[in-house]
Amino acid sequence: MRAVTGNGTNGELPLGAYQPPQQRLFAVRGAVQAEANEAEAILGATEELMRELIERNSLESEAMVSCLFTTTDDLDAEFPAVAARDLGLTTVPLMCCREIPVPGSMPRVIRVMLHFYAPAAHQPVHVYVGEAQKLRTDLEAAQ
Repeated sequence: MRAVTGNGTNGELPLGAYQPPQQRLFAVRGAVQAEANEAEAILGATEELMRELIERNSLESEAMVSCLFTTTDDLDAEFPAVAARDLGLTTVPLMCCREIPVPGSMPRVIRVMLHFYAPAAHQPVHVYVGEAQKLRTDLEAAQ
């Protein structure tokens, strides 16, 4: 192992040259309840959720790494990812999955986890819209 003792010449690392990362990877979560199992309701609810996440976190699509949507078993009329594509997220990898059907859980829920790069000092803001706020009452900032 080579000791770091140089002044930056001859391929050596200069002492004290470490620079912490300017940006880091973040993930934010959110949820919304669709009014019905209809394509328009799913797309409208997803659009509202995504607009809030993007606005509250000052996001640009270029900084987004991936986006994972889940829906409860009672939503199958449309993919939530269609709403994200309609918002212009055409280069962000999107995936839709099913939520675990826990008995007694809130119906017609669309959840999202969005990965993105932002300045290291960024404070991520999770977003729970409407009735979905009841899912995370511990996150005051998410309301």
